[in-house]
Formats: sequence, structure tokens, C-alpha cells
Amino acid sequence: MTVTERDAPAPRLAGSVRRWRAVLFAAVAACAACGIIYELALLTLSTSLHGGGIVAMSLIVAGYVAALGVGALLVKPLLHRAAVTFIAVETALAIVGGLSAAALYVAFAFVGGSLWVLAIGTAVIGCLVGAEVPLLMTLLQRGRTAGATDTGRVLANLNAADYLGALIGGLVWPFLLLPQLGMIRGAAATGIINLVAAAVVAVLLLRRIVSQRELAVSLTVLAAALALLVTLLVRADGIQTSTRQRLYADPIIAYEQSAYQEIVVTRRGDDVRLYLDGGLQFSTRDEYRYTESLVYPALGADPHSVLILGGGDGLVAREALRDKDIEKIVQVELDPAVVEVGRTTLRDANAGALDDPRMQVVIDDAMTWLRTAPGDVEPGGFGAVIADLPDPDNPALGRLYSVEFYALIGRVLAPEGLLAVQAGSPFSTPAAFWRTVSTIRAAGYSVTPYHVHVPTFGDWGFVLARRGPRAPKPTIPADAPPLRYLDRQTLDAATVFGGDIRPQSLEPSTLDHPRVVDDVRRGYR
Repeated sequence: MTVTERDAPAPRLAGSVRRWRAVLFAAVAACAACGIIYELALLTLSTSLHGGGIVAMSLIVAGYVAALGVGALLVKPLLHRAAVTFIAVETALAIVGGLSAAALYVAFAFVGGSLWVLAIGTAVIGCLVGAEVPLLMTLLQRGRTAGATDTGRVLANLNAADYLGALIGGLVWPFLLLPQLGMIRGAAATGIINLVAAAVVAVLLLRRIVSQRELAVSLTVLAAALALLVTLLVRADGIQTSTRQRLYADPIIAYEQSAYQEIVVTRRGDDVRLYLDGGLQFSTRDEYRYTESLVYPALGADPHSVLILGGGDGLVAREALRDKDIEKIVQVELDPAVVEVGRTTLRDANAGALDDPRMQVVIDDAMTWLRTAPGDVEPGGFGAVIADLPDPDNPALGRLYSVEFYALIGRVLAPEGLLAVQAGSPFSTPAAFWRTVSTIRAAGYSVTPYHVHVPTFGDWGFVLARRGPRAPKPTIPADAPPLRYLDRQTLDAATVFGGDIRPQSLEPSTLDHPRVVDDVRRGYR
């Protein structure tokens, strides 16, 4: 007579019981790590494809947590078949989680919208992860007559393994899987780990409490799922290349998924373009208009030292180095992968600026670097500070457009030094532009906003600022090299704003209340 799962005995020997539990707790930790990685992969893709944001991330996290509770309730009728149900849940979780990143990416590239895939994936993964703990608790208690204290100990151990696994998953994703494998292959590899953990439980533990036929069926299903995910892992590069190319009009010549963002460089003829997380950063057709307008007004006081915040593509450094009076440039860039692209793929565009002997490239967060007041700061401060930072479309970037951030810049700026900030479009995002102007003013600067036309971006604005009561007038250094776009007349006109983009006085953006992020998230006019 076949022993059914319902009345299967627990292992009899104390040593066997301890090994049984140890393997099961290890499986709990592995599955918990996989579950958190799936959700982090979805959050990462949400940020890359849709810009992320507090609202989107909050809804994803809240939806995931709510789905955990739903999954725990839905599995209750199946607890009498806990062993087989556990294998089924882990197999489904590995398939759904392992394919989720690929499905989201393909939906975005081919359909044009992937929020529904994100919502469904979050709900399904949450429900499956939520079903794990009741099933595992049932397996751990099988064949035992447990008192309240013993049940509490088992639950404490189960929770400890679950939370430890979540910690491991939270560390593995940003530091290992994402930078080494990317999002699609990273999620697929996680699914494989999930299946291996389920197979270990099936082979070492469940063979004692399920029939041989059920065990064979479970292992066959696990093997089929494993074959599917291995195929995805092997073919991920081809899937990524074909789907990624659909997102860009021009052929992709370089791609990098860093720990911070997706970096793509395209080229068609002489036009090279850089994209970060899908957002265009520059086109070599007209970037000189943007770069000259940002750099040369900041050099109007004839500085000998310059601090560049951001600008990892090397274009700002290229223009600053053309000034022969500049003796030293310190550039602080968060993402080393962008600097590497600047030194290789974009080397022709930036004229090798990042390897110039006058350059000192520091890999660090700009705000962190400013707070530590490093020894790189020139005596008396930098004669010019140029902030070439991405638009503040999330709170992490919103910090770099806050009163506190500009106050920190004031600590390293020379008394008569100039600060130049790229501030977005006064036409397309007027609230964000004038919010930045008001924020710099609130940090104790006298400011002069100005704007120019960059064909790729349209009307684009900047802020020139200095400490003290006198607002600076944008000028070009007398000994500036020949420029392709900027001249005295252009700068004079740049400080004039028409009626449809007239100046606004707005509340400043702060760390506590990053208003500029809300301005950008409202979209373009």
C-alpha cells in the first residue's frame, strides 16, 4: 500500500530530523532570496522603462506585500498536500519570476506598454511567495504533536531563514546579478536557483512522504522548467539585442548595464547619441550648443581650477580643457561605467578629455563628495563649478537640485567663483526650470537664468550663479578658443525670456520636500 502525504510519518531519528530541518531551512532561505530578487528585478525594469518614481515604486511594493497575504489565504485548502503543492508553487514561481524581466522588456519594446505586465507579475509573484511560509510550516510540523512553545520556535526559525534569505537576495541583485548578468539573464539565473532549491527538497526530503509517481512527476516538471530557463539564459543576449534595438531609431554600437543605469550609445553616420535609462543625453549633431552654453559662462571669471559634477561623457571636460588657463579639473561622477564609455566609445566626441593630465576623475556621489570636504578641494575653493547632472525625475536625483546641495557647493566655491547649472527646459518643463532658479537663490546665491536653442532638445535653460549680492552677467572669457555657436550677442539674447516662459517665483526644492521631482514627473508641456 502506498503511503500518502497525509499520513506519512516524520523521520524517526533525531539526527535525521535535524538534517531534514536544516535542508528545509536552507531551501527557505534560497527561495526567499529568489523572491526578493524577482521583485527587485521588476522594480529595476520599472525605473529603466518608465522612470520609476515614488508613486510607482510605492504601488509595486504595496501590491507585492498585499499579494503575500492573498497567497497565504489561497493556499489554505491545499495544506493537506503540502509537499506536492510546495513543488508546484516553487516551479511556478521560478517560471514566472525567471521570465518576468524578459516579458516586461519585450512588452515594452513590441507593444509600447508594459505596466500591465508589471502589475500582473508583481501580483503573481507576491501570491506565490506568500504561499511558501504556510506550506513550509506544515512540512516542518508534519507528524509532530507540538505545543505552543515548540511551534513558536519552529516559526521563529522559519522567519529567521526567510528574512536572512531576503537579505542575501537584496545584496546579490545590485552587487552581483545585475552588473554581471543584466536584468533578463539575472532573473533567469534566479529562477534556476529557485528550481534547484525545490529539487533538493524533493529529492532529499519529499521522497519520504510522497509516492514514487508523484516524486517522478515533480522532478519531470522541475526539469522541464529548468530547460526553459536555461534556454532563456543562453539566448538572453539575442533577445535583448533585438528588443533593445526596436527602442532606438539608430543602430546601437555600445551597451552597458551598470549598477545604476542602462547605458546605450547609437550611431547613424556622424551622429552619435548617448542614452541613459532610455533618456537621450546628447547628440553630436548639436551637443556643442549645449556644452558651450553651460561651460564658457562659468569660466567668465578666468578660473584656474574647475569642479565638474556629473558629465561622465567627458563633453564638459573637453570644452573646459580648451581654456589654457585651466590648471586642474576635478570631475565627480557616480557611475564608473559612464566614465569607461566616455574613455572608449565616446573618445572621439570628447577628444580624449577624461585622460588629460589636468583631469582628476573621482567616482563618487556628488553630494557625498561635497559633504566630506575632501583634500581635492583647491585652497580658497574652485574658481568655477559646473553641474551637468541628469534631470531630477526621481528622489535620488532630486537631492542634487536641492537647497542643501547648492549650499554644499558654496563651501567649495571660491568667493568670486561662478556656478553654472543645467536646469532643463523653460518651455517644456517651466515649473522645474524656475524651481531650480528659485532653489539656487534660496541657497544664498545671486542668479541669472539664461536659455538657448538646442535642436535635439528644443529650448534649454541654465542658471549662472555666484555668492554675494551681485547677479553675474553671462560672458565669454576674453581668451576663449574659437566657438561654433556661442558669442556675445547670443548670450545677451539668452537672458531674455518671452511671455510664454516668463520668470516664476516658486518655493525652493529641499531634501525634505523635493518639489522639483514632482515638477518633472508631471511631464512635458
